[in-house]
Amino acid sequence: MAREMPYIAAIGEAIHLEMARDESVLYFGQNIATTDDDPFLAAFGHDRVRVTPISETAEIGMAVGAALAGYRPVVELYMAEFMLVAMDQVVNEAPRFRYMSGGKVKVPLVLKAGYGFTAGWAGQHTGSIYSMFMGVPGLKVVLPATAADAKGLMATAIRDDNPVCFFHHYLLTLEHGEVPEGEYLVPFGEAAVRRTGKDVTIVAIGWMVDRALAAAERLAADGVDAEVIDPRTLAPLDTATILESVAKTGRLVLVDQATRHGSASAVIAAEVADQGFDSLRAPIKQVTALDATIPYSEPMERFVLPDEDKIVAAVHQVLGSAPVAAQA
Repeated sequence: MAREMPYIAAIGEAIHLEMARDESVLYFGQNIATTDDDPFLAAFGHDRVRVTPISETAEIGMAVGAALAGYRPVVELYMAEFMLVAMDQVVNEAPRFRYMSGGKVKVPLVLKAGYGFTAGWAGQHTGSIYSMFMGVPGLKVVLPATAADAKGLMATAIRDDNPVCFFHHYLLTLEHGEVPEGEYLVPFGEAAVRRTGKDVTIVAIGWMVDRALAAAERLAADGVDAEVIDPRTLAPLDTATILESVAKTGRLVLVDQATRHGSASAVIAAEVADQGFDSLRAPIKQVTALDATIPYSEPMERFVLPDEDKIVAAVHQVLGSAPVAAQA
């Protein structure tokens, strides 16, 4: 059975269920378990649910140590940018130990962090920085776009024996969706085809999935049948599903809120150009944020970020049906 619930509640349910199932799962962060009314604290006690110092290097370092000792910590980081303070722990420590020990040591930890908040937050906490973690061997990168996937991917992340960066978009926080009851797992490395089509493939990441689906509906009114793919995880990345779709449609539009030259879409474009070039009937088109800091001004913010109109325009461009600009 499934029932409707907010995206953020689905993540919380997954953590709660995994903590009830496995006593080695811990949960801590700077703003949790601050009062005795905290529901996780009430359910699992101070030994497993803890408030941490205001230090990302401390809390992530604690998580790495706990994981090495046989626990499965989930660290509530709130903002992805906070991970930048502890890049040595995130990039140089947690992902390396399993390989360097020949598999004798496991480092099962989840770094839960929000990303991409816009709506006037300006520069420092609006970044979509997930792509900088894609190429780190041993580190897994997850971006659920639906409430159901938020639950299923979190449960899978907690059970994984490797460190996982679990990125959730701020603007999805209160979005409702159908979520299965009880134990629910979504496997890593399996993209979801959110809409089938034959004319063009749109691969959209995170919050951009709904923007791409809305664009696909508009395109359908123009007689364009778009297929929309949600990768769900960036590491591992399901290139096979994307290549299969491109082999069918011959055209690819990539939609990513990250800056163009720091985007996951650039990596996906390279993979398709390398492995599926013969399938392409038009150049790959990327719809990303501009290479700019997110501005405070709402009109400037809209100018910088990808949106539904820009996706529709990109699709028409790869189809060769974009309007011709008037000549002066």
